[in-house]
Amino acid sequence: MGFNCFRTSIAWGRIFPNGDETEPNEKGLEFYDRLIDKMIELHMEPVITLSHYETPLHLVTEYGGWSHHRLIDDWKRYVTTVFNRYKGKVKYWLTFNEVNNLLRNPLVAGGVLTLNPENPDDPIGSTTFEDKWQAYYHICVANAWTVKLCREIDPQAKVGCMMTSSSVATYPYNCDPDNVWGAYDTVRMSNFYFADAFCFGEIPGYVKRVWKEHDFQPVMDKQELELIKEYTVDFFSLSYYRSSTYDKESVMSGDTGGILGKENPYLEGCSPEPWCWPIDSKGIRYVLNVLYDRYHLPLFIVENGIGLDENIDENGQIDDAFRMTYVEDHLKYVHEAIQDGVEVMGYLYWGPIDIVSAGTGEMKKRYGFVYVDRFNDGHGTLERHIKNSYYRYKEIIESNGEILL
Repeated sequence: MGFNCFRTSIAWGRIFPNGDETEPNEKGLEFYDRLIDKMIELHMEPVITLSHYETPLHLVTEYGGWSHHRLIDDWKRYVTTVFNRYKGKVKYWLTFNEVNNLLRNPLVAGGVLTLNPENPDDPIGSTTFEDKWQAYYHICVANAWTVKLCREIDPQAKVGCMMTSSSVATYPYNCDPDNVWGAYDTVRMSNFYFADAFCFGEIPGYVKRVWKEHDFQPVMDKQELELIKEYTVDFFSLSYYRSSTYDKESVMSGDTGGILGKENPYLEGCSPEPWCWPIDSKGIRYVLNVLYDRYHLPLFIVENGIGLDENIDENGQIDDAFRMTYVEDHLKYVHEAIQDGVEVMGYLYWGPIDIVSAGTGEMKKRYGFVYVDRFNDGHGTLERHIKNSYYRYKEIIESNGEILL
């Protein structure tokens, strides 16, 4: 297909199965030896996420995940191991995938889970305010340690954050000042609150206000705060799928695609049922400009795509023209952002091969350029079939996007 880079992740639990061992699992490292070497052989630059929603289960059940300070040392041992192993091979590392989902989805983004003290095997089902914000601080420290260790072990490599940034395109539903402020505050407390710490090295004042209003102060260390200040990320990677609106009269919700607000009457459509994500290709230009104006860091789009319910037709084809319209329209506005002066490192589609959708837990919601014969009930041969979009995206890669201009 001609990919010149490929994003995947290293599962912390493959390297340290419980997360708190002192010695790594060699067979896990050998697995990634083969994977990374194959990418390099195929002339694909590895883009590796260090933690993609998979804090080792033992660290969650035994310590409460990132709400416990000890995870910082466990994390340092893990990243030191992989940085040394893949020194000179991996040039681009991402720390925590979509970590700014912590407040909305603390279990997947931070491994934070409140347990019933009378029955530790029975989750209460919600995570406390205190645990989430203590985890926030610990993750900020861990992110800084990651940058520091990478610079010491492999100075040629770069470390970036990874934020779900659809929420940056949260528009006020109208010009009511309450809606304008509500939209801005939604962006801050769904994206910037982590990005400010990772990119500026400071816990922002609006976060401290939240703590004060809840009469809460996380346990913090002066030297760790200095570490956060000194070791900020080299670039900013992001996902973008859709935009949303803020209206003070509507309930705001969210899922893996971002924030969900009141329907935007100015958008012309959404992805087909049953998911119906609003499509806003111009939104990616807006997001890129906002982030670049704020952080002045290179931006790397590492997730953008559309999930569709599709199957092989009577001619043996999978005609996913809707997908290619989505991709082409978004890439055209990425080009506009570049013309605006935004430094865009690259664009990676989510995801090239059909997999189980993280948002809905099903195969039915297919994102890939390559179809996989597998279905929600578990049946299927796993045989691969190339979709029509495969060939068009190959042409786009070959021309570095110029074919769209």
